[in-house]
Amino acid sequence: MQVREAMSHEVLVVGPEHTLRQAARMMAARRVGSAVVVDPESEGVGIMTERDVLNAIGADLDCDTERARAHVSWDVVYAGPDWTVEEAAAAMARGGFRHLVVLDGREVAGVISVRDLMRVWSEQRLAVR
Repeated sequence: MQVREAMSHEVLVVGPEHTLRQAARMMAARRVGSAVVVDPESEGVGIMTERDVLNAIGADLDCDTERARAHVSWDVVYAGPDWTVEEAAAAMARGGFRHLVVLDGREVAGVISVRDLMRVWSEQRLAVR
């Protein structure tokens, strides 16, 4: 199975100037563990995860003033929509990631998460029975 079949197509996008609280509220409302961050002043796409928010809270940072830009991973491993889910899982395992941004060319096509992989593999196992 390819990543395009397993990924979440609806991606939460936040800007670098959103506060951590705003980003966390949007992530909670959408029930997602990550947000893609697009900074018009830089090239590329970053990702902010729930772990980034937890680290900021654990460091006693003010979530109402702290900006997303300071908590984004810009050194991102991107998956391609034609990757297999096994390739995505291997990239996640190698990098210690739970989410991969999926790029189709230069455009964000989706996000694939460990949750997506678990869902796909569970469905495949049940179908075999």
